[in-house]
Amino acid sequence: MASPLGAIAQACDMPTPQVHRYLQSLIAEGMVQQLADSGRYDLGPAALSLGLSTLARVDAFKLADAALGDFSQRTGLTIQMAALGPQGPTIVRWIMGRPPVMTSFNVGTVLPLLGSATGRIFFAFMPAAETEALIAQDLATGHFDALDLTALKAQICRQGYAHVDGNMVPGLQATAYPIFDLQGRIPLTVTVLQAFRGKRKTHCAIDELGDLCGRLSRELGWTPQA
Repeated sequence: MASPLGAIAQACDMPTPQVHRYLQSLIAEGMVQQLADSGRYDLGPAALSLGLSTLARVDAFKLADAALGDFSQRTGLTIQMAALGPQGPTIVRWIMGRPPVMTSFNVGTVLPLLGSATGRIFFAFMPAAETEALIAQDLATGHFDALDLTALKAQICRQGYAHVDGNMVPGLQATAYPIFDLQGRIPLTVTVLQAFRGKRKTHCAIDELGDLCGRLSRELGWTPQA
């Protein structure tokens, strides 16, 4: 936010003339700019470029993997991470919890867009042009004819997560959250898998996972829309 000279000097606890000299030097380097209409000072193009370059170097996978590994270790929940590949949502990381959740899924498994909690996150939040072929592919199976896609998308966007019970594996429920990046895209989804009997015990932990994904998104530069 652009600020007047006096406010900057007060925040720095420095004399105003000294702060003014520093700001003039920063303006010369492009790190600060003075707005012509108000005389206030704001970040300059060099500072913005530096900030964007730093965000671009952040590895979403490494950032999420470390945080989710700690989360799984602490809560005992089984976590999978997925990215949207050419064939569909593809598992890129599997973190086994306690007790382990045994399925045929592993790293490299491609999940259906409409039939999995993971896939439904991409369906709801990614641009339609990037998912329409996968939607058509799923609809062609005849398994999803009863789905109201408009209502489903609105529900997921409203609640911020997707949940399925036994769609992929009988007796197994999945809750998925998005991780957004600077551009509001989804480099990764995070899905917690658990047997039905564990629902009450881990409800608070699943909510905590949603908060964690929100924090990771903000670290990647995402700003929630008001």
